Amino acid sequence: MKKISRAILFYTLSTLIVVIWLIPLMVAFFTAFKTMDEIFMLRNFWSVPKTWTTDNFKTAWVEGKMQRYFLNTFLVTCISVAVTLFLSSLGAFALAWYKFKLRTTILIIFVAGMLIPFQMLLIPVYRFSVVTGLYDSLFGVILFHIAFQIGFCTFFMRNFMVTIPTSLFEAAKIDGAKAFTIYSKIIMPLLKPAVAALSILEFTWIWNDYLWSLILLQSDAKKTVTIGLTALQGQWISSWNVIAAGALLAAIVPVTVFLIFQKYFIEGLTLGSVKG
Repeated sequence: MKKISRAILFYTLSTLIVVIWLIPLMVAFFTAFKTMDEIFMLRNFWSVPKTWTTDNFKTAWVEGKMQRYFLNTFLVTCISVAVTLFLSSLGAFALAWYKFKLRTTILIIFVAGMLIPFQMLLIPVYRFSVVTGLYDSLFGVILFHIAFQIGFCTFFMRNFMVTIPTSLFEAAKIDGAKAFTIYSKIIMPLLKPAVAALSILEFTWIWNDYLWSLILLQSDAKKTVTIGLTALQGQWISSWNVIAAGALLAAIVPVTVFLIFQKYFIEGLTLGSVKG
């Protein structure tokens, strides 16, 4: 009876938390499909629209320039994630399998960099980007994303690599395999679940980034989705349905990516949790 009571209490609380968490999403969803007349006349945000309309999405996509913001964000996110994972996997491979004098020091530096609040680096990053000519360029945003994410990714993948039996590495070396061959043909295939989980996390974080895009970008043609939503609020400040439609459009990509790769995400997070 105690187990049944605990199970009932657990699932009841879990369901209640999920419902509370979904309320703002449902309000935004219903608002995005309503007309302004219905919003101002009824002022019942959680009610189902009486007349469903997709004009708000067209307005946000075309007049709100969300299509341009999507392209910029997709470019920044994909390049940043790909380069970050490649460089961090090489660093993790070296830190996990090779013994050299400053290995522990370098690992500590990576971990320490993760503990520094990004807000403390706003002024140095801004001044550095201006001096080096990286300000107001997508290339600059990509470089800073890579720089700030590579520490966490290296630490993450290094912890997974050290769980791989050293016998595989040593056997490959005895057979004459080069370092990059061991990395690409043996180590990385074993880390596919971990890389997939990390890719989803990095994709979501960079796609939803607001801070660095706000600091490093100025031109409207180079804005990302999050900055574009801010511009959308300024232009259609009273058009809540257009703003809600833009917010849903911005959320479609990361949600879709997670739903497609959630199997690999869960597998990556649980990798190594069970032995034997």
